[in-house]
Amino acid sequence: MINKDVIAYFKALEVPKVPAEYEVMNPYKQQETMKVVKAFADEYLQDDHQRTLLFGINPGRFGSGITGISFTDPIRLKEVLGIDHPFAMRPELSSEFIYEVITAFGGPQHFYRHFFISAVYPLGFLHQGKNINYYELKNWRSYMEAEIIREMEAQLRWNVSRKQAICIGKGENFKVLTQLNKEHGWFEQLEVLPHPRWILQYRRKDKLLHVDRYLKILEAAIAR
Repeated sequence: MINKDVIAYFKALEVPKVPAEYEVMNPYKQQETMKVVKAFADEYLQDDHQRTLLFGINPGRFGSGITGISFTDPIRLKEVLGIDHPFAMRPELSSEFIYEVITAFGGPQHFYRHFFISAVYPLGFLHQGKNINYYELKNWRSYMEAEIIREMEAQLRWNVSRKQAICIGKGENFKVLTQLNKEHGWFEQLEVLPHPRWILQYRRKDKLLHVDRYLKILEAAIAR
């Protein structure tokens, strides 16, 4: 079952070698985070149903960099997923939007039966104490591209759909995923959606339109 695969995968993650100016976050080495990941996987992923993957960029320090669950801050972890934890109840913008989508889709049980949210790279990075995306690391391709390929192919050994994946973020993340997908043939089709942080920072007045766009893409993925 996919819950066992997910738990084993995150438990085994090791940090890549990056230039000394960057810090790599690996919350999965923390006992509290792995307890949360196991509770999440056993509650929402304990079946053999095939799932479609959604890919963010990489974890941030206030979301899955703490909880270990993509786009899930400590508030949504407890109040929506029902998982108790010792983390400070600090909100994260992207998590706020994603869980609005999940609620509109029918709630976490329905959503996670059909989808799993991951990231093009599953660990997060800090530069001078602030989040940084993998593609912003200096000369990133020379040491990160092989890491991304290895982790992607590890996740594709789970029971996931190869017909389609959904990229969260229309910019550089989508360009990278599109290029690598052409080279490696991971998925037949890639869909793309705007990043939640961009929506809430720059298009908040159109938030409901973006929620509706997310819902249409999710429903279409189920129908494939």
